[in-house]
Amino acid sequence: MSGPLVLAIETSCDETGIALVEGGRAVHANVVASQVALHAPAGGIVPEVAARAHLRWILPVLDEAWTAAGVGWHDVDAVAVTRGPGLAGSLLVGINVAKTLAWVHDVPLVGVNHLEGHIYAAWLKDALQDLPDPSFPLVALVVSGGHTFLAEMRDHLSYRLLGATVDDAAGEAFDKVGRLLGLPYPGGPAIQRAAEGAVARDARFPRAWLGDSFDFSFSGLKTASRRTIDARRADARLVPGEPLPEPLTAELAWGFQDSVVDVLVTKTIRAARDTGARSIVLGGGVAANAALRARLAGEAEALGVPLIVPRPGLCTDNGAMIGAAGARRFEAGERAGPDLEARPSLQLASP
Repeated sequence: MSGPLVLAIETSCDETGIALVEGGRAVHANVVASQVALHAPAGGIVPEVAARAHLRWILPVLDEAWTAAGVGWHDVDAVAVTRGPGLAGSLLVGINVAKTLAWVHDVPLVGVNHLEGHIYAAWLKDALQDLPDPSFPLVALVVSGGHTFLAEMRDHLSYRLLGATVDDAAGEAFDKVGRLLGLPYPGGPAIQRAAEGAVARDARFPRAWLGDSFDFSFSGLKTASRRTIDARRADARLVPGEPLPEPLTAELAWGFQDSVVDVLVTKTIRAARDTGARSIVLGGGVAANAALRARLAGEAEALGVPLIVPRPGLCTDNGAMIGAAGARRFEAGERAGPDLEARPSLQLASP
């Protein structure tokens, strides 16, 4: 495998990720320092705490990446860094480190859209998974704690937004409902584990279809979840503060997860059919959810369209995905200067 060797930095939220990626595909190193335990007591990410943690971990992560890759600066063709969207303080840590490294070592700097990185994770190859390359045109579903959207790609670096959440992201809904169920943070993995133990699967949660659009909405589902959970607590005659019985938690977790997965998969398959997609890409932290992966894989197979989904470790925020997208932009001739700024509200594409 050949192509530019990119040192990639990801600090958009609460994961400090640095990777070395060759040709936008081969992962030579991919090191991530997670802040999950740091934010768990608050039940969500505290932006100032996240930024300070990036400052603490970014250089040790860089050292570990160099060791894992077994290469040096003389091998690196470019430095890629997430410029947005994300938390402003977190983004600034990665951008300033990337600028400094690029200047000191006289290598080009490339700015990358974090959302684009989640899509380009589908092109990564590593020792643990070797996926076929997606075929154009494709439909990409990106689902994370801060973003939920469908986009069409007819070529590299070309995006058309098909639909997005009009309120909350799916991952944020998982966190909030997980808290209502008394499950630990983050809510996504906790709800999946609880749902896997469900014996009764009678809990029914609403679906927000929003007509024929490809948009999503999860705010109403959170409200309905609170009402359903409160009603089931009352039926079980639980006193305030008393935890839900495990079987009831499992049933409610299954019902909520089934609602989210149903909407995500149904809209994605319809988008693939309407656009004539030759492949479907799934990315973002919620793409690690086993129920979503299994349901979408089955529906895609029935449609006759291959599903390309990275292994879970490449779905959550990491440097390798930024390296994959950064290599594409580098080969397209893009370069960023010392005025590269953080763009917390950066969009991927317009409808």
